[in-house]
Amino acid sequence: MANGGFFVVLGDDDFLVRQRAKEIFEEHIDQFPDDLSREQIDGRADRVDEVERILNEARTAGQTLSLFGGGKLIWINEANFLNQTKVGAAQGSKNALDSMKPFLGNLGDTVLILSACPVHRGHSFVKWLQKNSTYEDVAKQEKEDVAFRRLVQETAQACEVTFASGALEYLAGKIGAHSRLGVEETKKLASYLGEEGGDITEELIMQLVPDFGEGDFFEATEAFFSGNLKWTLEAIDRHFFHAKDARPLLSNLQNRNRLLIQLRVLVDGKEIDPNGRLGKDQLERIGQKHAHHFSGSGDKTTLNLFSQNPWFLGRLLPLTKNFNTRRLIDLQADLIGAFEKLLSQGKEEQPNIIKDLAIRTLTK
Repeated sequence: MANGGFFVVLGDDDFLVRQRAKEIFEEHIDQFPDDLSREQIDGRADRVDEVERILNEARTAGQTLSLFGGGKLIWINEANFLNQTKVGAAQGSKNALDSMKPFLGNLGDTVLILSACPVHRGHSFVKWLQKNSTYEDVAKQEKEDVAFRRLVQETAQACEVTFASGALEYLAGKIGAHSRLGVEETKKLASYLGEEGGDITEELIMQLVPDFGEGDFFEATEAFFSGNLKWTLEAIDRHFFHAKDARPLLSNLQNRNRLLIQLRVLVDGKEIDPNGRLGKDQLERIGQKHAHHFSGSGDKTTLNLFSQNPWFLGRLLPLTKNFNTRRLIDLQADLIGAFEKLLSQGKEEQPNIIKDLAIRTLTK
């Protein structure tokens, strides 16, 4: 039976987990107006003895009466030992967690919040938590792309700015839908717009937000697939001024082209409309139909269209009107040829190889 005073929030995104745990903490602050009745404990541990110390600190805090009587509000924040790491899997850590169960099962007037990331959902203590706490798995409750959109829009609203049409999706792709970065970059963009506020546009994001992680919105790639040769050549120059290496750019072009080939095949098969909106439910339904063609690993890869963010694919879909299947396949062969040239020629020739690729393919 769940304990009404014991709250557990876990998931795979530390920012989302912390945000939700913070909301719960703030919901209970009014019940514990005295600062001495509220306590936050850093749950990060690198050794078994630190796990023991953290849990003992929480237990001691809960068993010590507040200055004005009553219970305590305790938050064990960012616990990182509910997984299969060396510390999380250690028998000493498991024993320390087991020793906490009687205390957690009888908190009395105390409210205890445990937030943890990363976690292994098969961990024996996590299974116990599911039955003995008010338990929230952020990953299952709110999918990553939905959480990203919610947090970024809330931040924009608080900063009194708005996202222009398509700009939020553009930001998601550029930074890999990373929630914490989304919030911080939105604040930065709002600061740039100033007190008057206004719209955050794709152009502004391109100028001010760096690519991060799995973000797939490099300017040269955007320019290349727009078909604008002048913009493409200028963007290639900017790429080599900053990065000085052709391989990330070429890889990005290949990844984009792989996705366009798959989208174009679905368009040719009348399964999606290049003039329509690509919805998440529609993508999942088509993905189930074609699942036997792909690995069942669930990993995000451009070899599997259905592992991609639907917002991102929705941005690519209109491009299929500019490329037929034959042209996209020829382009993939040209990209492979450019890669072979990069291997056989010196690094100083890389900008010329990529520019030559752009000129040959975009002027056909």
